[in-house]
Amino acid sequence: MTAAGSARRPDPAGASRYPPIADHGLIGDLRSVALVDTGGTIGWYCCPRFDSPSVFASILDADRGGSFELAADVPARTKQFYFPDTNVLITRFFAADGVGEIQDFMPVVAGSAEDGRHRLIRRVMCVRGALPFRARVAPRFDYGRQSHDLSMRDGRAIFESPSLSLSLSASTPIETDGPDVWSEFKLTEGESAVFALDQLGDGVEPRSCPIAEAEEEFAATVAYWRRWLSASRYRGRWREMVHRSALTLKLLTYAPTGGIVAAATTSLPEQIGGERNWDYRYVWIRDSAFCVYALLRLGFSEEAAAFMNFLSEHVSRDGTGPSGPLQIMYGIDGRTELPEVELSHFEGYRGSSPVRTGNGAVHQLQLDIYGALIDSVYLYDKMCQPISSDHWEEVHTLVDWVCDNWDQPDEGVWETRGGRKDFVYSRLMCWVAIERAMRMAGHRGLPADTPRWQRARDAIYRQIMQRGWSARLRAFVQHFDEDVLDASILMMPLAKFVSPTDPKWLSTLDALGRTLVSDSLVYRYDPLTSPDGLRGQDGTFSICSFWYVEALTRAGRLDEARLAFEKMLTYANHLGLYAEEIGQTGEQLGNFPQAFTHLALISAAFNLDRALG
Repeated sequence: MTAAGSARRPDPAGASRYPPIADHGLIGDLRSVALVDTGGTIGWYCCPRFDSPSVFASILDADRGGSFELAADVPARTKQFYFPDTNVLITRFFAADGVGEIQDFMPVVAGSAEDGRHRLIRRVMCVRGALPFRARVAPRFDYGRQSHDLSMRDGRAIFESPSLSLSLSASTPIETDGPDVWSEFKLTEGESAVFALDQLGDGVEPRSCPIAEAEEEFAATVAYWRRWLSASRYRGRWREMVHRSALTLKLLTYAPTGGIVAAATTSLPEQIGGERNWDYRYVWIRDSAFCVYALLRLGFSEEAAAFMNFLSEHVSRDGTGPSGPLQIMYGIDGRTELPEVELSHFEGYRGSSPVRTGNGAVHQLQLDIYGALIDSVYLYDKMCQPISSDHWEEVHTLVDWVCDNWDQPDEGVWETRGGRKDFVYSRLMCWVAIERAMRMAGHRGLPADTPRWQRARDAIYRQIMQRGWSARLRAFVQHFDEDVLDASILMMPLAKFVSPTDPKWLSTLDALGRTLVSDSLVYRYDPLTSPDGLRGQDGTFSICSFWYVEALTRAGRLDEARLAFEKMLTYANHLGLYAEEIGQTGEQLGNFPQAFTHLALISAAFNLDRALG
């Protein structure tokens, strides 16, 4: 039995062994994803699903996490880009004697005879001159907690751990080195080499991946993504960024159930060296509902239908949980228990510990999720197809529950761990839940307890106007009876709760601009004035920055909105991807890439483009 990991080397800063979070691209097969850095190393990959234990996790521990290195074996500059209109990632190496590239992709096999196969293909090519390359495959199963056996069979390397087995086939000779395999080879112009990593088991037999087969799989994968993207109706000013965001949201979709994960990773820090490190590889009702809205805007109705099916088939609405009929998040298979565990043997990205799996916020009460969900159902009913009678009964049940429970404190949209409060955003989204359901009932003549719903809706409105407004700040605030600002309030005009030119709203927008906006970047709130139960600070929250763009747009401040939007685009990485937050010097922070950010970019681009004409 080989060792699961090597001893950790001291590296206080950590920066020398950890590429910036932004220096990564994403590939995937609608079941899992892998992160590839600009040097050609896969430092994050979970198999066979998003939420499976990691196989490669050097992004969280450079020594114990495991990685798949593949690069030119001479000094070289690198550049990364996506094959146009696809999620096929290309990393290019520019050296003194030649130019080479790696084409990284995961074939999408949903619904085919190969449905159980999970394959990661790395195709290496020399496009000019001649280049030597090196590869090292060092899996560390179960977040580096399980050791594995390594054997060579028919020219393939077989990695076998108690929970997972993988097969590596290569068109170049590979050698063993303890628990790892390596290869060194040279390619001249026009030559290529292939490495393919397959999951074994579940009736999937190991097989090689000849160069010709890799070329076929490459062509099929390109065709899949281009066919999917062709359904987009967006023809606006920022087409490339919008389409990259759409492709990213699709990559974060778990095809077997239709669930959409909040992000591809766990525990990438909101503050380097801090404790704000969470596992986002689950289906948040809020995030998924907003994703449905963004994708519907572009014309992708199948994803919306798949999420509706996820809700019907995998989400219980018996109302017995601490947060009512809905939980705030679920596993990608609909499971309700997501116990939070700290991986104390991992040092974390650049020493940012703890590294966590699971999420302890799963049983928090966050009333806003009901508004986010019912708003997405309303939009699906309006823009896609009328919801079924069974779906309406489910909506009716949810709205009845909201009418009974809206007037109570909760943990809020930001999942604070400092105790429940009367958050204005939570009340706002309860208003949305009832208001959108009333619209559907009125438009379709559906049965509804309209008088009761209207009384609750109006009571919420009056309460927000009376207790959610600060006469001293001349602004709507984070929670009742305290003068604290919060960027979630930017959703007020977006949700059509208040006119975007209402004097109270314009005053709020100015107050937010003075207090939480830094050169177009928006902080969620100030932890010093609104303690959230955690130590340290976080960066500006990118979804809030795009909400700010949209609020400016709706207020008619189009020059400001466009400048803020263009500034936000400069914070994307080289591939157009965003993490959750932006740090003090423009670095990306938090889990990556983040669905919240990309869906907000789509919405802001859509509405700003329409306003500009």
